Amino acid sequence: MKWLSVLPQQCILLMTCLLMALEAVPIDIDKTKVREGHIEGEKVENPILFLKDTGLYYDEYLRQVIDVLETDKHFREKLQTADIEEIKSGKLSRELDLVSHHVRTRLDELKRQELARLRMLIKAKMDSVQDTGIDHQALLKQFEHLNHQNPDKFEPKDLDMLIKAATSDLENYDKTRHEEFKKYEMMKEHERREYLKTLDEEKRQREESKFEEMKKKHGDHPKVHHPGSKDQLKEVWEEADGLDPNEFDPKTFFKLHDVNNDGFLDEQELEALFTKELEKVYDPKNEEDDMVEMEEERLRMREHVMNEVDINKDRLVTLEEFLRATEKKEFLEPDSWETLDQQQLFTEDELKEFESHISQQEDELRKKAEDLQKQKEELQRQHDQLQAQKQELQQVVKQMEQKKLQQGNPPVGPAGELKFQPPGEHKVGDAPKHPAGGDQPLPPGHVQEPVARSDQVHP
Repeated sequence: MKWLSVLPQQCILLMTCLLMALEAVPIDIDKTKVREGHIEGEKVENPILFLKDTGLYYDEYLRQVIDVLETDKHFREKLQTADIEEIKSGKLSRELDLVSHHVRTRLDELKRQELARLRMLIKAKMDSVQDTGIDHQALLKQFEHLNHQNPDKFEPKDLDMLIKAATSDLENYDKTRHEEFKKYEMMKEHERREYLKTLDEEKRQREESKFEEMKKKHGDHPKVHHPGSKDQLKEVWEEADGLDPNEFDPKTFFKLHDVNNDGFLDEQELEALFTKELEKVYDPKNEEDDMVEMEEERLRMREHVMNEVDINKDRLVTLEEFLRATEKKEFLEPDSWETLDQQQLFTEDELKEFESHISQQEDELRKKAEDLQKQKEELQRQHDQLQAQKQELQQVVKQMEQKKLQQGNPPVGPAGELKFQPPGEHKVGDAPKHPAGGDQPLPPGHVQEPVARSDQVHP
């Protein structure tokens, strides 16, 4: 993909919507030399770009649409000259009418595949919640990134909806992650307190002491530099890049860590800069260090730098923005960075509300389990009744057969057929043949005359 390398600065918002940061490689590889002859503002030919996982439920569809659009020369040229207002107003989306037939056909196919996937997803959701009620608004939200009223054609409206949906969802992505992390922390505390309730006083005190000891051990770590500060960047320059700290140069640093040479530091390239700081606080080998907390810390660091440096809020840092940030007073004299263990992540009231919600969910699940158990018991009762009726019927049939035997009548099957032949009786197939010309049996005492043979000679 070459979009980022050829777009003017004012068009970067679209790429924020569609490409949203490119995959960065680790910062500890050998990059001690900046490529000679790379002039500021120069377009880099054929950069190798990789879309990162956006975390959106339609991420694969978004990637595929981008890949197909990139193959059309006309659309790519229009994108180069588009501005923010054209993108927001949907004018750029209308350029879709001018792309090649092959591109439109492929986009139509992608849309049909996405609609089929969503229908399967919604059907599965409806089947899973059929007893508890269906949230129709939530189901309709699954279609906000495409026009489901025209299921066979990918139209300009589809591209416009995809851009707007991705923009909105990605803007709320960090917020959603913070909320999920907060719930994670409250659940940890809730489970810890519930476990303590199961212990006697002596064991409870030992667990509390162990918990406080682990908290103290986790908090006993080296100073964490403020993300994006000169001290933090110089530490990366020295330890990861292997360069002399006395020769630190912001412009060279930027080019070293713009690993795909597209002229921007994206979110993952920024997050890679914080690895050394995070290693001061978190070690996967330590029981007291939670790796989920480490990823939340990384996210907070990246958000902080973006808020301080990213002037136009396009979620990408240009060289100009980076150099301007290094001139601020905060870059040279930053406040101390408070890690998660130094903050109150939730209040007691928030925890109580969360526990109340958990309790309500548990009650609903318990009630559903009780209803299912009652249904199971009722089905078992009906099964037992049927079994008893079956046994009773079999007993009645047996008694009837015994009674017929006592009366001299052979027992018959369900269709009236004989179950066995009394002595002296012939089977149906062995019955004697009647004489020719008559179907009735001969009367008693009548002697059947021999039938003349055809080969006998008559007098």
